[in-house]
Amino acid sequence: MDHSIQRLPAAGALLLGALLASAGYAQQPAPAAPAAATAAPATSTPTSLSSSLGVFVFPAKNQSATQQSTDEGSCFSWAKSQTGIDPMNIKPPAPADQPHQADAANAGDGARARGAARGAAGGAVIGAITGDAGTGAAAGAAAGAMAGGAAKRQAKRDAAAQQQQQQAAAEQQAQAAIAQQKATYNKAFSACMEGKGYTVK
Repeated sequence: MDHSIQRLPAAGALLLGALLASAGYAQQPAPAAPAAATAAPATSTPTSLSSSLGVFVFPAKNQSATQQSTDEGSCFSWAKSQTGIDPMNIKPPAPADQPHQADAANAGDGARARGAARGAAGGAVIGAITGDAGTGAAAGAAAGAMAGGAAKRQAKRDAAAQQQQQQAAAEQQAQAAIAQQKATYNKAFSACMEGKGYTVK
């Protein structure tokens, strides 16, 4: 028997095995890419009292962070007692009396009636000169009422504009008062921290 014929099935088996192996390898999913290194969670540094006040404090005598925190707490309380200001709850002063909405709405009341009365009087005089006082008075009253209505509308517009200006001025004054209180408190806090050997800006 020819040995080459016996070797053929063996070679075919090898070839078949190689094909199956390669097919199996192709069907296997590609190895997953290494997972991206997850960023370490940001350690949130606790907000210090000085940073919440908008003040920069440097430990000029190499005070530890713990010591600085203790000193800031002490100065926070001291400045609060000295100034009478709570920097975490600053309130604007009570607003001065402002005109009410009703005042603006009632501005110019009576202008139409006063205009009609003036117009009627003037019309009566002109009508008397021309020989018809009644017609002149009626025409004058109508014209006066129209003029009075226009005056009332203008008075309401003026009152509303004045009220808006006063409200804007009151808001600016309140903001200025808050800023002044904050500056006063921060000045006391800074003086205390400087006394404890810190540089404060």
